[in-house]
Amino acid sequence: MAKPIDIADLPVFGAHNPPSPEFDFQQGAILLVNKPKTWTSFDAVKYLRGRVKCKKVGHAGTLDPMATGLLVICTGKATKSIEQIQSQQKAYRAEITFGSSTPSYDAESEPNATADTDHITLEMIEDKISKEFSGQIQQVPPMYSALKRGGKKLYELARRGKEIELQPRPVTIYESKIHSFNAPVLDMDITCSKGTYIRSIAHDLGKALNSLAHLSALERIFIGNFANADALTPHQYNDILNADG
Repeated sequence: MAKPIDIADLPVFGAHNPPSPEFDFQQGAILLVNKPKTWTSFDAVKYLRGRVKCKKVGHAGTLDPMATGLLVICTGKATKSIEQIQSQQKAYRAEITFGSSTPSYDAESEPNATADTDHITLEMIEDKISKEFSGQIQQVPPMYSALKRGGKKLYELARRGKEIELQPRPVTIYESKIHSFNAPVLDMDITCSKGTYIRSIAHDLGKALNSLAHLSALERIFIGNFANADALTPHQYNDILNADG
């Protein structure tokens, strides 16, 4: 198997270093993409594949359709370094709404249960995050996820009404920073390891506070040293590369 290219040796394109229309993306490049809301990660890959005129295009870490923010897309020889990028720390801006839960743990599905939130205070949230959602924790992934069981994606099974007992797995929460709590909405940053589901953190935090909660908005702001502040939207790349449509 071909050895991955060190990501430090790859050209990185974004707002501060836009690509030239003449660039040969087959030789390998990293595109910092600000994924629009409602787009799947594959939508972004498919859209850009037609603009960079390169068959080998892939992303380094899925974002759910409701999420926005940094999607790192690799082209050509750089696709061999996707795992290297995926393994880096990730940071998110998360909006968590207390008082209701959803089957998907986020705003992609309608609430299926409600609970009281009057007792929840900022101090309680800070205490729970410090004690139960910091460092290495055991996290159960949501049923509505792309993880596979028996060759089927969990979200496909969930949509058919099938429930599978999922085992917790270790993930690491490196840092959490609360920006505001305007009941029932919590706005915070979370820096975490690969494989962490922010949706599960929202769901589990609601239960830990004797209530319910779901993830109502999410933006990925960093993957390693790559920042969403330096990302371009798919349509901005289209304009820069002078492609049709």
